[in-house]
Amino acid sequence: MFIRVIPNNKGKKKTVFCDLVESYRDDTGVSKHRIVVKLGQFDPARVPYLKAAFNEGVPEEILKRELQKL
Repeated sequence: MFIRVIPNNKGKKKTVFCDLVESYRDDTGVSKHRIVVKLGQFDPARVPYLKAAFNEGVPEEILKRELQKL
């Protein structure tokens, strides 16, 4: 699972929408994504914390890596 970040094109331009997405393969073996839950609208500064909370791995390492990207 991973967090999909979608820029907000309407309303508050400096915000993003986030979804928790699961990867899977259908019956024919094609890789697809399924939205597990729509998390809502967030300030971009909150996105690294969401990624650290929901991605696989050590949360502290993920958070450190994501904060370096900003």
